[in-house]
Amino acid sequence: MEGGKPSLPMVYQAVQALYHDPDPSGKERASLWLGELQRSMYAWEISDQLLQLKQDVESCYFAAQTMKMKIQTSFYELPPDTHNALRDSLLTHIQNLKDMSPIVITQLALAIADLALQMASWKGCVHTLIEKYSNDISSMPFLIEILTVLPEEVHSRSLRIGANRRTEIIEDLAFYSSTVVTLLTTCVEKTGNDEKMLIKVFRCLGSWFNLGILDSNFMASNQLLMVLFQVLQRDETSTNLHEASSDCVCSALYAIENVDTNMPLAMQLFQGVLTLETAYHMAVAREDLDKVLNYCRIFTELCETFLETTVRIPGQGMGDLRTLELLLICAGHPQYEVVEISFNFWYRLGEHLYKINDVALNSIFRPYIQRLLHCLARHCQLDPDHEGIPEETDDFGEFRIRVSDLVRDVIFLVGSMECFAQLYSTLKEGNPPWEVTEAVLFIMAAISKSVDPENNPTLTEVLQQVVLLPENVHIAVRYTSIELVGEMSEVVDRNPRFLDPVLNYLMKGLREKPLASAAAKAIHNICSVCRDHMAQHFQGLLEIARSLDSFALSTEAAVGLLKGTALVLARLPLEKIAECLSDLCAVQVLALKKVSECFWLLAEQSTNGKSADPTVWLDRLAVIFRHTNPIVENGQTHPCQKVIQEIWPVLSQTLNTHQADNRIVERCCRCLRFAVRCVGKGSASLLQPLVTQMVSVYQVYPHSCFLYLGSILVDEYGMEEGCRQGLLDMLQALCMPTFQLLEQPNGLRNHPDTVDDLFRLATRFVQRSPVTLLSSSIIVHIIQCAIAATSLDHRDANCSVMKFVRDLIHSGVANDHEEDFEVRKRLIGQAMEQHGQQLVTQLMHSCCFCLPAYTLPDVAEVLWEVMVFDRPTFCRWLENALKGLPKETSGGAVTVTHKQLTDFHKQVTSAEECKQVCWAIREFTRLFR
Repeated sequence: MEGGKPSLPMVYQAVQALYHDPDPSGKERASLWLGELQRSMYAWEISDQLLQLKQDVESCYFAAQTMKMKIQTSFYELPPDTHNALRDSLLTHIQNLKDMSPIVITQLALAIADLALQMASWKGCVHTLIEKYSNDISSMPFLIEILTVLPEEVHSRSLRIGANRRTEIIEDLAFYSSTVVTLLTTCVEKTGNDEKMLIKVFRCLGSWFNLGILDSNFMASNQLLMVLFQVLQRDETSTNLHEASSDCVCSALYAIENVDTNMPLAMQLFQGVLTLETAYHMAVAREDLDKVLNYCRIFTELCETFLETTVRIPGQGMGDLRTLELLLICAGHPQYEVVEISFNFWYRLGEHLYKINDVALNSIFRPYIQRLLHCLARHCQLDPDHEGIPEETDDFGEFRIRVSDLVRDVIFLVGSMECFAQLYSTLKEGNPPWEVTEAVLFIMAAISKSVDPENNPTLTEVLQQVVLLPENVHIAVRYTSIELVGEMSEVVDRNPRFLDPVLNYLMKGLREKPLASAAAKAIHNICSVCRDHMAQHFQGLLEIARSLDSFALSTEAAVGLLKGTALVLARLPLEKIAECLSDLCAVQVLALKKVSECFWLLAEQSTNGKSADPTVWLDRLAVIFRHTNPIVENGQTHPCQKVIQEIWPVLSQTLNTHQADNRIVERCCRCLRFAVRCVGKGSASLLQPLVTQMVSVYQVYPHSCFLYLGSILVDEYGMEEGCRQGLLDMLQALCMPTFQLLEQPNGLRNHPDTVDDLFRLATRFVQRSPVTLLSSSIIVHIIQCAIAATSLDHRDANCSVMKFVRDLIHSGVANDHEEDFEVRKRLIGQAMEQHGQQLVTQLMHSCCFCLPAYTLPDVAEVLWEVMVFDRPTFCRWLENALKGLPKETSGGAVTVTHKQLTDFHKQVTSAEECKQVCWAIREFTRLFR
C-alpha cells in the first residue's frame, strides 16, 4: 500500500464513507481504498486493533471480514510462530464481541474455522473449544456458530488445504462428532423452547450431517431427532424455525443416501417424515406457502433418498409407495411453485425405470405418472382473464418450459400415443373453456414428436382440426396451436396433402403481430423436415424473405425463416440455385450497401436502429450461406460461387466502414466464414483480397475474430501447395499484434478470446501443414506463448491451448507412412529438446494450483503425447517437475509425502493408455486443492 501503514482514524473514516456517504463516487473511492488495504500486510494488525476498539458494528464487521479473507487467501504471509497468538487473539475477540451483531460473530467464526483447518499444530480444535466455552451459557451462541461453519469450510473452494490435511481433519471431526451432538442436545435441554437457540442448534446439526460423518446408529436413538420432528409437526412453529428444521431433515436424508449402510437412522427418518402429512394439510388450510414449500422439499428429499429402494421393492418396507402419494398431494396444491420442487425426482425416477426397462415394473408406476401428468396439465393453464399470447420469459413461462421437458422425459411410462389420443379426446368430446384447451394443446405439443407418425389417423385428424380453428378463438389458443403444428412437421412430411392447408394456416399467423414469431418458427420447422415437398413452394418462401421486415418478427424468428428457406433452396435443381440465392441475398446486400454509404448520415438521423445497424443483415446473410448446402459433384462449379464473389465487395466495404466496432466486425467475419465454408475451394479468388484486408485492419484493431477467420482459411486451403506460404505470412502478420496484446500485464487473463482464436489458428496449421509451421521462425514464440497460457483458467481458451500443444507433439508420431514424417519427427524433437522440461513443469504447476478439475483430461492428453514421443526423457522431466512442488502448507500440514510423489511418477510413466494418466492426475492434484 502506497504511503505506508494508514492510521486507524483514516481506516475508520473510509469504513464510514463506505456505509454512509450519500455520494456514490465517495462510496466507490472508499471501497477501492479499503480493498487495497485488505490486500496489504498492514491488514492483519489494523483488523486486530479495530476489533479491540469495538467502536461500532461497521468497523468491527469490516475488520472481522478482513481477518477471514486474510486467513483464507494470505495465510502464508504470517510466520509459523505467530499462529498461536493469532488464534488466541481471535478467540478473545469473539468472546468480547459476543453481544454485538450476529454478522460480526459469523465472520469471526469463519476466520477461526479457516485458521483451525490450516493450522496443523492446533490439534483437536473441537475438543479445545467445547472444553473452554461449553459451561458458559452466554458463550453458547458463538461456540455453536464456530461448530456450524467448521464442517462447512472443510470443502471450501477458498481454502487450498489439500487432500491429506482434509482427510486428517475429517477423521478428527468424526472422532468428536458425538461430543458435538451431545453438546447440542444438552443445549436444547437447558434452553427449552428458546427459538433462536433451536435455530442455531438445527443449523449446526445440519452442517455435521452435510459433512457425512455423524454415526447413524448414535443419531437414530438421539433425542434431537425427536425434537426435530416435534417442531415440524407443531402448527405454531415460526417460519424461521420451520425453515431451519426442514433444512436439517433434508441434510439428514441426503446424508443417508446409501440407505443399506444407515438402516436404523434411515428407518427413523422414513417414519418421521411420513408423520408430517397432517402438518402439511394444516399449512395448506392456513395458506402458509413457506411451510408448504418446506414440507414439499422434505417429501421430495425423502423420495430422492429412497428412490432405489422404491424401484427395487415397490410397496414393501421402505419402498412404500406412500412416499409418491405425498408428492402427488403436493402436486395438487394450487401454486405451481410447489410441484416444481419435485421435478428432479420425477425425472430421476423416469431415468431409472427407462434403464431397467421392465414392463411389469413400469405398470406399477404408470398410475402415479398419469396422475402427475393430469396435475401438470392443470398447472399449465393460464388465468381465465389472461389477455394476449402466453409469456415465455416470465416465471410461469419458464415453469411451462420445464413441464414440457419433464413430460417428454416420463411420457414413455404412460405411452405417448395413448396420452396424445386421451388429451385430444378431452378437446373433441367436451367443450372446455379456452384456458383448458390451450393447456391441453401445450402438453400435446410437448409429446407430439414422440408419437410415431407412420399411418396414424389420430395425428392427421389433430392436424386437420387445428388448421380449421376459427380466427375468433382466444389468441393464446391460436399461438399454442401454431406451436403444435410446428412440432408435427414429421406428420406433414408423411402426409404431403396437408402441406397447403398447413402453410395457409401459418401464413395467417405470420400476418398477425402477436403470432408472427411463432408462425415463423413453425414454417422453419416445416422447411427443415419437409425440404423436398417444400421445393414447389420456394417462390412463396422467397416472397416472405423479400418482405421479412413487414412482419412483426423477433430477430431469432426472422433468421429462422431464412434458415428454412435456405434449406429448401439447397434442394432445388443446381441450375436454379445461383439465381434463387442471388434473389434471396439481394434484400440484405442492398440494405448493407445503404448502411455503408449512409453510415454517418444514419448515425446522426436514424430513429430506426435496425436499418443503421448492419449486424441484422450480416446475420441474415450468414444464415443463408450456412444452410445453402447443395450436393455438388466433383468437377461441377459450386452454384453459390458466383453469388459470393458478387457479394464480397459489399462485405469488404462494410468491414472497412465499421472496422473499429468489434461487434460488427465479429458478425462480418462470421458471415465470411460461412461464405467460405459454403463454397469451399470455390472461394479461392477471395483469398488474396480477404487476407490483405484482415491483416491491415488487425494491425490497428486486433479483433480476435480475424484469427478465427484465419483458421477457417487455413482449414480450407492449408493443403494447397500454392497457398501455404501466403497463409504462413498471414499467420506471422497476425501474430505480431497478438503477442503485443498478450504480453501486457495480465494480457492472457484479459484477452481469453484472443488466446482461444490464436491457438485455434495455430492448431489448424498443425493439422493441415505441420512442416510449414514447424520450419518457420514464428513457431518458437507460439510455443512459448502456449506454455505461458496453460495456466489460464478459462474453459475455451485453455481447451484451445491444450489442443494445440497435444496436436503439435502428436504430429511427431502420426502418419508415419507419409513422406514428410522424418522431417516432422526431427522438428518436433528439436522443439521438445528446447521446451519440453519447461512445458512439463508448467503443466504440473498449472494443474496443481491454477486449473479447475474439468481441464485435467486435456492436461493428461498433452502429457501422454509427450510421453509417447519420448518416454525416457519424459520420465526425467516429470521427476524434475515434481521436485519443484511444495511439500508443506503454510500452516505446517504435509501436502504431499515422498511416497505419494514416487507413486504418482510411477503411475504416469508406466501408464499404457491416456485415461490412466488422467486418473493419476485427478488423484494427485487433490493433494493441492
